Amino acid sequence: MTSESTVLESATFAFLDIETTGGNSARDRITEIGIRFWRAGEVVGEWQTLLNPETRISPFIENFTGISNEMVADAPLFEEVADELEAQLKGKVFVAHNARFDYGFIKAEFRRLGRLFSAKVLCTVKLSRRLYPEFRRHNMDALIARHGLAQVQRHRAMGDVSAMLSFFEHARAEKGDGTFESALRELLQRPSIPSHLPTDILQDLPRGPGVYRFYGENDVLLYVGKSTNIAQRVASHFSGDHNSARGVRMSESLRRVEWTETAGELGALLLELRQIKTLKPLFNRRSRAAKNLVSIELTKNEAGYLQARLVREIEPHRLGDYFGLFRSKRDAERALSGIAGKNELCNRLLGLEPEHDGPCFQRTLGRCKGACEELEDVERYNLRVQIAFHSLRLKTWPWKGPVGIVERDARSGRTDILVVYNWMHVATLHDEEELQDLSLCGQAVTFDLDSYKLLIGALMARNKGGSMPHRVIALPAIGEPDVLMP
Repeated sequence: MTSESTVLESATFAFLDIETTGGNSARDRITEIGIRFWRAGEVVGEWQTLLNPETRISPFIENFTGISNEMVADAPLFEEVADELEAQLKGKVFVAHNARFDYGFIKAEFRRLGRLFSAKVLCTVKLSRRLYPEFRRHNMDALIARHGLAQVQRHRAMGDVSAMLSFFEHARAEKGDGTFESALRELLQRPSIPSHLPTDILQDLPRGPGVYRFYGENDVLLYVGKSTNIAQRVASHFSGDHNSARGVRMSESLRRVEWTETAGELGALLLELRQIKTLKPLFNRRSRAAKNLVSIELTKNEAGYLQARLVREIEPHRLGDYFGLFRSKRDAERALSGIAGKNELCNRLLGLEPEHDGPCFQRTLGRCKGACEELEDVERYNLRVQIAFHSLRLKTWPWKGPVGIVERDARSGRTDILVVYNWMHVATLHDEEELQDLSLCGQAVTFDLDSYKLLIGALMARNKGGSMPHRVIALPAIGEPDVLMP
C-alpha cells in the first residue's frame, strides 16, 4: 500500500454521536453516548451508554430523542464512565457529524471534572462538503436521502453512528481510496473551520492588529471584534468548542470574514466601538450605543445653594461642567442617591424629591443638615457638594485644539494618525501629509461614553517613566466637527 493510504490503513476511527438535554455545552448535559470503532475497512468494536445528566430532560427533548427522564434515572453519571471513555478514545480519530458540537460537549464534561480532553477530530459534514461540493445540504437526513443509505433510528446515538459510518464507507467506495485519503488528510491536518468558510481562510488573515467582521447569509453582519493579531483571534473563535448556544448559532451562520487592519490596538478599539454602534451586528451584546447619555449639571438656586439637574444635551467643549456619564436616567438617579446618603446632602436640591414647602424627607430623618430650609451655611454646603461630586467631574479637553495620536506597527510599517478632539475620534489618517488637507468642518461625530473612557485611559495615563503611552502631536486649527449626541 502506498503512503497515500496510510490514514485509512493505520488509523482507528471512533464514530461517535451523543444526545443531550440541549444545545449549550456550558449548561446542558449528555444523556447518551454511542461509539463504533472502524479500522482498515472493518468494524472492530462498539461502546454505548445512557447517562444520568443530573438535570431534568425537557418534554421537547424527550420527544425529539426518545430518551426520557425515567430511562436515565438509574444510568451512570459521566464521572463514573469518564475513565473508560477516555481509554476507549485514546489514540483514535474522533469522528462526528458536525463534530464541533459532540467534541465540545465531551470536552465540557471532562472540564467539569477538572480534566482536559483532546483528540484528532474528523467532521463528516466537512468531509461531505469536501467530496461533494456540488451539493448545498450536508445534514444527515440529506446524506441518507442523497446516497440511498439505510434508514436508521435518527436522534439516538447508535442510529446516527450507523448512518455516519454508512456515509463514510459509501463515499470511500464511490470516490476511491486516493481521493478519499487526500480528503481525510486535508481535514485532519487543518484547523477546525466552520463548514461554509474557505479552508484556507486563516492563511489570508493578517497577523497584525485590526478589526474583523463575520457575515452570515444574505450578507447579514453577525459579529465585530478586534485583536492585536487578527488571524490568531479569528482562529480562537473556530477552536472555542462553542460553550454557548450563541456560539453555535454564529458558527453555523458564518459565511464570510472581512477585516480592516490598523497600526495599533487603540485604533482597533476605536474602530470596533464605532462599527458595533453604527452597524449593530447581531451577536455583539456589549458596547451598543446608549440612546441618550445622561449627565449631572450643578447650578445655583436663588438662595445660592448648588442644586443638581439631569441633562441629556452635553456640550463637549465644556465637559468640566458635567459630572458623570450614565446610560439611563435611573443610573444617574441611583448615583445621586448614593452621593446624598454618603455625604448627608439634601435630596430635594439634588432633584431626588419634588419641590414642596418644609424640609426634605431626609431632613426629617436627620440625614440632611438643613440646606433645604436654608439653615446650613451656603458656602459650607456648596463646598461639601463640590467635594462629593469631585470624582465624577468629566475631564476637560486639555489641548487647545485637536490632536493626532500616532500609532505605528513595526511589523508591517503601517502608520495611523488618530485625529481626536474633545475626547471624540474624528478621523484616521495614514500619513502626516494628509493633515494638510484635513478639515473637521462639516464632519459629523458622536460623543460616546465608551470612546470617552477609552481615550481618557489612552491619553491621560502615565507609565512608570512619567511619559505618555502614545505619541501625541498637536494639530493646526482645522475647524470644529458637528457633534451629535447618541
